Amino acid sequence: MSMKERLFGIWLMAMALLSLWAYTAFFVAQMWLNILHAVYLSLAILQFVALNLYLWGPEKLTFGPLKVLYRIFYASSFLVIPSFVFIFMGLISQYHINIPESIDASAMAAEEILPGEETVIYNTGTVYVFFPGYSEVELVCDRRPSKSDDSIVWCSGAAFQHTVSLGFTQENVEGDHAVNGDLYLSPYNKDSFAAFTFADGEFSFEFDDPSAAVKRAADAGGSGFMQFGLIRDGETVMNFDRPRSRCYRTLAELNGHLCIIDSVKMLHFNEFMDELHRLGVTNAVYMDMGAGWNYSWYRRPSGRVVTLFGLPVPWSHNWVVFRDR
Repeated sequence: MSMKERLFGIWLMAMALLSLWAYTAFFVAQMWLNILHAVYLSLAILQFVALNLYLWGPEKLTFGPLKVLYRIFYASSFLVIPSFVFIFMGLISQYHINIPESIDASAMAAEEILPGEETVIYNTGTVYVFFPGYSEVELVCDRRPSKSDDSIVWCSGAAFQHTVSLGFTQENVEGDHAVNGDLYLSPYNKDSFAAFTFADGEFSFEFDDPSAAVKRAADAGGSGFMQFGLIRDGETVMNFDRPRSRCYRTLAELNGHLCIIDSVKMLHFNEFMDELHRLGVTNAVYMDMGAGWNYSWYRRPSGRVVTLFGLPVPWSHNWVVFRDR
């Protein structure tokens, strides 16, 4: 066996193991995108088929189409490394950064966790509570908000999207939504959806008739979107069975004020909910924190942007934005 053939074998064995690791990480981390799930599984299978053909002996392939197929399988191994990098970045993006400027609230009474004149962040040890210093809240669609827009003090993903698509259409946003007075009706309203709206300087959570709430916000020139209802009048309304730890986020009302609450580190959903109830969260909607969809950042009072989750996937197309004009 020549050195070139040996190197081919080492390459195929390495790519087979790497593709298996990538798929296992994708599966265990539950980065569930049906298209990518099939892609990673298929890629791993192709590597092991190519490796087995190599071990059996490519020279034994006398049938022309089988030789071509082997070459295709071998060529697919060059997709393993970029796929691995994507998975690696996705895993990193699920871990929340440490925020040293946050106020230690581990010993504070819940009623003392309140907004200030500027953006303020509390750390209870289990969750971060963000009170952006804002005057307006908007839904932004299609083009991702720019960090150079110094009126934005908070940006994060908002509504679900029905399909993974590089192109943007308003119809792909799940739930009726309003963007600065423009109303968009969705064919994907769910019974478990609640509405968050902001109009005339006031925020609101609506659980009984979210479509009507979004329409009212649009009529008033405001914004709004639908997400799973999480807490209503202090009571849990979302039954979410999540068997593994991950980072969670909610857009919530705490002590009469609007805030964003993130888990400090990966934890189980029931632990996250227990902390929300301990704090006395009144109303809340769920904010998806899956890999890539958790893209978010905030602006310090000094003007510096702090990125919480920095992997902006190209198929994420709508965000909730807090502005201080």
